[in-house]
Amino acid sequence: MTEITLKIPDAKVSFFMELVQNLGFDFSIPTDEIPEEHKQLVRERIKTAKKEDYISWDEARKQLKVK
Repeated sequence: MTEITLKIPDAKVSFFMELVQNLGFDFSIPTDEIPEEHKQLVRERIKTAKKEDYISWDEARKQLKVK
């Protein structure tokens, strides 16, 4: 099966969704898309992370419980 991503003007969304439903196609509307600028920020942080700055999950959990 092929997936296609479309950008549809807001004014045409309801018409397009009705058309897709009438044609019997499966569709989903993503609700949790992450902005590209946020992804880039995380990528940059990963690149510049230092091994000595990491802590174990157990230590992180302890710190979260204190706050």
